[in-house]
Amino acid sequence: MTESSVRVKKNGTAVPEMYRLAKPTVPERRGTGPLKAAVIGAGSMGRNHVRVYTELEGVELVAVADPFEPNRQTVERRFGVPAYADHRQMLEVERPDLVTVAVPSVLHKPVALDVIAAGVNLLIEKPLAITSSDGQEIIDAAIRAGVRLAVGHVERFNPAVTELKRRVEAGDLGPVFMVYSRRHSPFPARITDVGVVLDLATHEVDVLSYLFDSPIASVSAETNRRVHPAHEGMLLGLLRFENGMLGVLDINWVSPVKARELTVTGAHGMYHVNYLTQELSFFENGRYPLGTNGQWEALSNFVGVGEGSVTRVAIHRKEPLKAELESFAAAVREGHEPMVGGPEGLRALQLAEALIEAGRSGGGAIRLINPGEKPA
Repeated sequence: MTESSVRVKKNGTAVPEMYRLAKPTVPERRGTGPLKAAVIGAGSMGRNHVRVYTELEGVELVAVADPFEPNRQTVERRFGVPAYADHRQMLEVERPDLVTVAVPSVLHKPVALDVIAAGVNLLIEKPLAITSSDGQEIIDAAIRAGVRLAVGHVERFNPAVTELKRRVEAGDLGPVFMVYSRRHSPFPARITDVGVVLDLATHEVDVLSYLFDSPIASVSAETNRRVHPAHEGMLLGLLRFENGMLGVLDINWVSPVKARELTVTGAHGMYHVNYLTQELSFFENGRYPLGTNGQWEALSNFVGVGEGSVTRVAIHRKEPLKAELESFAAAVREGHEPMVGGPEGLRALQLAEALIEAGRSGGGAIRLINPGEKPA
């Protein structure tokens, strides 16, 4: 097993300077009027942010910036807001309170630094950047400027995921043995600057970091390029958590069917999440039915698996992007840190880099060095 230069923050322990994930102390916004919001990047994802900002209470969409004229014309015509070719001019003229950065990933760092230099709070669509060093530079700039930095890991706001987290923390599954993430899509030709790991796998590693207290200790991966001219389009990844739990990532751009699913298996059964439909189902282990003793005392007590009942969990559905932007606006208005900030975005980026490194090195396991731990 090789050791990666990737560092993952754990329990607030001090880490080397370039990986420091400190959060700034930022003041509460003063004033009673609506927050002024803007979007930089009016492509496919940016237009979704534009739409949602127009629907939020207490938020006024004041402008959009995009260098591509057809994108500007589309948002001007549909939403009736000014559209600028130069985001720096937009920041100077409109002086928004908060901005979404939804440009191609390769432009995240320069655009984010422009927004931070203007003293504006920002949400960057995932990934935070295309390298962890760029991501750390963005975080450090936000800390120095005293602005709030959020990262758009939208699946944390999926109601099925938040309910699953509540149930895992409540011990419904008993000890968790393994997780399996499946995220398939047809190839998005609009994405030219990153591969499937940075585009899609970052969703999954962030969700797993959110769901479980135990950090990911090592990764192995096989990647392949079939549809993208420069980057991987397929990933099969294996994760080992510090507590021994295993994770499998099945991610690709070669499927004609869009799939977004997660299963979490433990002693008492299995939860299945469909991200797209926001459905959460519980498949009971008949040997350990919920509501009976079902207590986990030792591994030797696990007597096997039997088919039990299936329960569809009632979920109050809500658009995850709307919940995400509501949360970001509340952080700006109330002066607290976003739910998914720079440290969380950097952690997902570091894990993605480790997966890419493992794939390029032939699939061998890469151990993630945690703070305070000396390389073997």
